[in-house]
Amino acid sequence: MKIKNLKYLGFIGCLTVLLGAGISCKKGSSTDTTPTTGAGNGTSTVTPVKTDVNMWLTQSDQTILFQKQNISLLFGTTTNSNPTIEVDTTQTYQPIDGFGFTLTGGSASLINSLSSTQQNTLLKELFAADTTNIGISYLRISIGASDLSASVYTYDEITSNATSDLNLQYFSIDKERTDLIPVLKKIIAINPSIKILACPWTAPTWMKTNGLFKGGSLKTEYYDVYAKYFVKYIQAMKAEGITIDAITPQNEPLNEYNNPAMLMQATEQANFIKNNLGPQFKAAGLTTKIIAYDHNTDHTEYPLAIFADAGANAYVDGSAFHLYAGSIDALTSVHNSYPAKNIYFTEQYTASTSNFSGDLQWHVQNLIIGATRNWSRNVLEWNLASDPSYGPHTDGGCSTCKGALTINNGYVRNVSYYIIAHASKFVRPGSVRIGSAIVGNLQNVAFKTPEGKKVLIVLNSGSTSQSFNIKFNNKAVATSLNGGAVATYTW
Repeated sequence: MKIKNLKYLGFIGCLTVLLGAGISCKKGSSTDTTPTTGAGNGTSTVTPVKTDVNMWLTQSDQTILFQKQNISLLFGTTTNSNPTIEVDTTQTYQPIDGFGFTLTGGSASLINSLSSTQQNTLLKELFAADTTNIGISYLRISIGASDLSASVYTYDEITSNATSDLNLQYFSIDKERTDLIPVLKKIIAINPSIKILACPWTAPTWMKTNGLFKGGSLKTEYYDVYAKYFVKYIQAMKAEGITIDAITPQNEPLNEYNNPAMLMQATEQANFIKNNLGPQFKAAGLTTKIIAYDHNTDHTEYPLAIFADAGANAYVDGSAFHLYAGSIDALTSVHNSYPAKNIYFTEQYTASTSNFSGDLQWHVQNLIIGATRNWSRNVLEWNLASDPSYGPHTDGGCSTCKGALTINNGYVRNVSYYIIAHASKFVRPGSVRIGSAIVGNLQNVAFKTPEGKKVLIVLNSGSTSQSFNIKFNNKAVATSLNGGAVATYTW
């Protein structure tokens, strides 16, 4: 990932205990916050009130963290003059594939370091789609090492005196058999329909112009064998029971400064897709989607150039974005130019150097609300887990990336956990974004689930409490949010 535009990106870690079936959270231990059940969150002793609308709340001061509110929200006629968010199911936009994180190599190793009981409990909490868990439905993984792996590697580094491996005889995914593959298999057992997007940070070094893990470009004479590398990877993962739903040809193709990293200009990516990657996927009978770009929104000319190439266009499902530079509404300009091409949001990190409140508001407004209101089918935060020193990472990799979880014997939940939970638990795959009006500081987005439920996610981006109405089918319910608070309403 590229470290840019950090004014609002970061937080002080939220050390919390997840309590009870309601996933109610209070400040607690920093060493082991495995979920507990029973008394403590009040759900077993407080009689639920009658309500039409359920409300899950996170306060920016962390006094309430993703807690279901036991309040009566009944639809009726209102006579107040408060702002009104009207939800309209007749206005429909893009379908939703899911919400989640990148399961980096470092994240997998940390999860795998937990005791069997802790690991099983955590993975169920994260990936089970039921009333007590948050139901992550989309993951991104790296093909070879990312900068949040403990070391740099690819799946085909030459181990002899040869200068190339055109037949990929040294290809092996064995480096993933210790942590990533076992963790993925457990996740898939919990959620067999989870979507997985994979992308490389670099090609094998012998294919590159500089022969190094960092920087350099893919040599043209190795385009064909590199396409075969993708095919072998997808087939090898499938043999392990892991289906790769989509790939991007290169993570952050305009960023040569990460470790590992590789430059790939738009014309290079277009040529690679149309002449090599697309035809080889077709010949191998692969249905894995090819998604272009996978970098910041300030260079939308990159995916547009690929779409404009008729040969590449035929093989490309859409384009993927990060937001370390640029504006989230640039996604709509890409959509408007090529409405048949899908849009994905695949990475944004939370840093160790800022605060919970700032990250909660910025990420919910720009990603959970902003990306989906600008046609993205998914939203992925960056790394799922890190240790207390924000590792593992490569030499030169991100040293301030804080995971959704901090794992150190036990685990604690950090701000990006709550950012994603406010959507992933309720907006299940197959949901469709529907119409909702933004009024004043009440940033929001609405969805209709496959079961017909409505989900409204609201952020009060102001500094003071705001009362407002939610209107649906000519009836309204009155509610309020403190400044900086986020709520998910379902009915």
